[in-house]
Amino acid sequence: MIFDSHVHTKFSADSEMQLADAVKAAKEQGIGLVLTEHLDLDYPPGDLIFKFDPAAYFAEYGAQRSATLRLGIEMGMQACCIQGNKKFIGQENFDMVIGSVHLLEGKDIYYPEFYEGRKKTEVYNLYFTEMAKMLRTHAFIDVLGHIDYIARYAPYSDPDLQYDVFAENIDVLLKTAVVQGIVLELSTRRLTDRLALKTLVPIYKRYYELGGRYVTLGSDAHVSTAIGGNFIAAKELCAFVGLKIVSFCQRKMEVAVK
Repeated sequence: MIFDSHVHTKFSADSEMQLADAVKAAKEQGIGLVLTEHLDLDYPPGDLIFKFDPAAYFAEYGAQRSATLRLGIEMGMQACCIQGNKKFIGQENFDMVIGSVHLLEGKDIYYPEFYEGRKKTEVYNLYFTEMAKMLRTHAFIDVLGHIDYIARYAPYSDPDLQYDVFAENIDVLLKTAVVQGIVLELSTRRLTDRLALKTLVPIYKRYYELGGRYVTLGSDAHVSTAIGGNFIAAKELCAFVGLKIVSFCQRKMEVAVK
């Protein structure tokens, strides 16, 4: 079974999705779910607090854990939070741990203010360099989340990730993931955009050339209608490149059986 391995429910500060709605949407598509609630320690002051109580999470959802429903986490990776992140995931028996970069220089890259007065090449090279650095210090994660996250929100006329422009830093990132044994996520959020799909193919092809063989698929859904989004395009990309789709259970990788 193929899993949507990046889903947020009401335990994430930016989602109100109910578990029953998520399960129903996944069942209708014949896919499994890995819930990956947000943890971003030391997040800048604001309206959202990206923390949750792991005991409450497992108390409420644990009884519904099954062959098709798994309990994971998406943690924001920052140098200041390494030990805190490691301690947090040790509190419960998570099925999968995604590590993502949502902040650069302590600022949320979701907001346009971060990009003011900065060229795309400067910001994107910083982004790739920071991800590689965090993979070296977060060897305890299973998956690198949404490599193209920055392209969702960067206010440039061409926000996509061109491999030929950023090849040096992208290669360092991909090599680090392979050496660390960390699987790449293929985020399906932007795959409705043909240009986004076209620019992602060389990156995942290079990942394969450098020894990467596995990816998880993740919609990054915050509402039930987004679950499993663009999975057909994602599966076609994986088949074209030669990558195997996997999920995690009890922190152990499982290859999807088609």
